[in-house]
Amino acid sequence: MKEPIISPSLLSADFANLKADLESINCSGADWLHIDIMDGVFVPNISFGFPVLKYVAQLSEKPLDVHLMIVQPEKFINEVKALGAMMMNVHYEACPHLHRVIQQIKDAGMKAGVTLNPATPVSLLADIIADVDMVLLMSVNPGFGGQKFIPHTLDKIRELRALIERTGSHALIEVDGGVNEETAKALVEAGADILVAGSYVFGAADRKEAVRQLKQA
Repeated sequence: MKEPIISPSLLSADFANLKADLESINCSGADWLHIDIMDGVFVPNISFGFPVLKYVAQLSEKPLDVHLMIVQPEKFINEVKALGAMMMNVHYEACPHLHRVIQQIKDAGMKAGVTLNPATPVSLLADIIADVDMVLLMSVNPGFGGQKFIPHTLDKIRELRALIERTGSHALIEVDGGVNEETAKALVEAGADILVAGSYVFGAADRKEAVRQLKQA
């Protein structure tokens, strides 16, 4: 079984010690840095804006995995690109013209991802799966860190994996929410390629070890 990609979530970092926290991730075996941008409209919380993220981008040595939990994410394609982001991920539920947005992201030179909330069925991706580089399945309701993992996510991963294989898509499967040493194993066995972990990594006394444990899932 292939080792999963680990993308620690910046949302769980200590913002009073952001530089030190980012350096700890730089020194770990983490593969990406997951950045959740929230607007207080699409989700009931606000995270951080581009002035802060410009600083984060300068300090991070990991590819930026940017997840926009906002309405009209297409308005910020240029700003996300300016960060040097590797991946721009938008919500299916926030994009009535999803195909257009995916193409705009790719035209800007980034990889394009689409996210599904827990209650959004995988089957809705049938007409876009060939065009996306990644699908993020939320295993908690978006907006807050530290929530309990939703077990039905495992069924969705298996369904998504079957859709990818049936259509010949090259999309990777990412999972965000309630990821820890225990859930990671089940997620990888179900077919997940990328694990987003917030409190499990940033709350650990030894972050290198926390990342290593997830990679061994």
